[in-house]
Amino acid sequence: MTLTLGEVLAIFALVAFGLHAFSAVRVRELALAAARKACRKAEVQLLDQTVSVKRMSLSKDVRGRWHIWRQYQFEYSVQGYERERGHVIMLGNRLQALVMAEPAGSAGPVDPPLDG
Repeated sequence: MTLTLGEVLAIFALVAFGLHAFSAVRVRELALAAARKACRKAEVQLLDQTVSVKRMSLSKDVRGRWHIWRQYQFEYSVQGYERERGHVIMLGNRLQALVMAEPAGSAGPVDPPLDG
């Protein structure tokens, strides 16, 4: 059995897509875990128990290697009836930043929840 160049490229594309999809699911799980931990720490309720990707691009890390940069959005509530938005920034599979509104209403960063 001999594969044509087109068939080899199609197989390569399918494998690459599968690896990207698996990686994307894992990074989303890490972002959700960071949002849950930040909400617990701030004593607020994470609404919908989910994060959604809002932006994606390529960016370099501190070592100059390219990774996929993702910004996830989540919603939380302080009193149970109003919705506030927070953001989780991931570079590759590493947490870069987590931003939630401060109690006074001005936006500010929350320390990234890096420990397990």
